[in-house]
Amino acid sequence: MSDKYTQDRIHELVRHCWFVVARSVDISKPVAARLLDTPLVVFRDKDGVAKVTDSRCMHRGANLAQGVVTENGIQCPYHGWAYDGTTGKCTRIPSLANGQAIPENAKIKAYPAVEKYGHVWTCLDEPFFEIPTPPELDGLVIDEWRAALPIPAKCGFMAATENFRDMAHFPFVHHVTMGEVDPVIPQLDVQRDGRRIAVSFRYPKVVGAEFSNIGDAWMHYHSYAPGFAAILYEYDKEGKRYLVDFPSPVSKDQCIIFWGIAQDKDFAGGTLDEILHIETNVFNEDTPVLEGLSPGEVPHDGEAVEVSCPADVFTLNYRRATTWVLDEIAARLAKTSENAALEKAS
Repeated sequence: MSDKYTQDRIHELVRHCWFVVARSVDISKPVAARLLDTPLVVFRDKDGVAKVTDSRCMHRGANLAQGVVTENGIQCPYHGWAYDGTTGKCTRIPSLANGQAIPENAKIKAYPAVEKYGHVWTCLDEPFFEIPTPPELDGLVIDEWRAALPIPAKCGFMAATENFRDMAHFPFVHHVTMGEVDPVIPQLDVQRDGRRIAVSFRYPKVVGAEFSNIGDAWMHYHSYAPGFAAILYEYDKEGKRYLVDFPSPVSKDQCIIFWGIAQDKDFAGGTLDEILHIETNVFNEDTPVLEGLSPGEVPHDGEAVEVSCPADVFTLNYRRATTWVLDEIAARLAKTSENAALEKAS
């Protein structure tokens, strides 16, 4: 793990990464969101296309999340100023008399919006990476992605992402849902390529445990730094189901854990509602522990001394992948700045 990135610097750099800001099912009317301390509004325009813009009206600072959707954007609830959801330009000021022009600086910032896995994703600055598509999804026939209720957590988004790929906490945090899980973690063959990390973990059925009552399974983990984690559950007899998890940074010490599930059309281990119930109970066990971490975020800046052991190989590779992402973004920004300086000097 590198100690050269402070939390402030990390949050500057990951503005170039995609994060979830809302569930797709929730944006039929404007929804307030907050990403990296930036207040946003997420909504669907009249054509059903997801949009993300700043939530502060440039007129007198009203919250656009309290407004209404217009033909191609959103209207402020205070004085009716309307903004285009794609460009952010003000398109109408009701108080103007005929012939009076809309001020050129009457504009808010609009951000890219993509719907994937039942959620709306955005990026606050130029995206430097794509939204991940894990290879395990190839061959799965999925009828729908079920987006679960988001979970607010008083911890950093990297700590929440790291927790999702940690197997050693199962017997202790999840002793109610997972039962008597063997605490010994076998040697893990972790594969990492840039920001991508993968490993497979054999999970046998634990008698009497709700989590594994379906049967023996392989848990194929596939993660992408800085904030995407997924598991393909491949059961010996019942088929396959999928779980995705994308903690979104609200601020340095707070995140929202967005997550969802899907299953192959031939899956015989339960309905989506039944699986959602099981996984919700698991997530609810994680939150109190995450909110008790000290520090509340992965200490990339050397803020705290940590001791690791072989069971941490996956999480340590996640930290290396995150550092790789930060290095890539920093190098690209430095190159852009250098090119701009050369162009100005020529």
